[in-house]
Amino acid sequence: MALPQIISKQTAGALIDEARRTSGLSWDAVSELIGRPPVWTAAAVLGMHALSDVEAARLGDALGLDEQIVHALTRQPNRAGEADLSSDPTIYRFHELVQVYGPALKALIHDRFGDGIMSAINCSISLDRVPHPDGDRVVITIDGKFLPYAWVESGS
Repeated sequence: MALPQIISKQTAGALIDEARRTSGLSWDAVSELIGRPPVWTAAAVLGMHALSDVEAARLGDALGLDEQIVHALTRQPNRAGEADLSSDPTIYRFHELVQVYGPALKALIHDRFGDGIMSAINCSISLDRVPHPDGDRVVITIDGKFLPYAWVESGS
């Protein structure tokens, strides 16, 4: 049995992004195409989530993608970012936000909800552009489930 050529999710994502841009599709249009939110869609296409077979096929048909690229979209990801990704100025700013405001956000979560965390697994994220007299604003909303810390006895 001949195995198909394996292409990494990140390589597939770069190729899909180029096909998306060349075709003139926005990330919003791609998300409508597969029926998922834009932030989730971009993350999935760039390698951080797996698309269903139907979603991947729909995207593949719309962009004329090779079978290996479509198949890469359906594989489970390794959710570790590339080592040099944090040097990108936009991504670095997110690191900076967490460094500066992370302790305050943690304190506020504990104060308002109790001892626990906000889930990054059970969450939704939206990104909007809002006009402002001093220049348009980027508004990011993270809606994460609160997960209280709990001690659970294991069954013996």
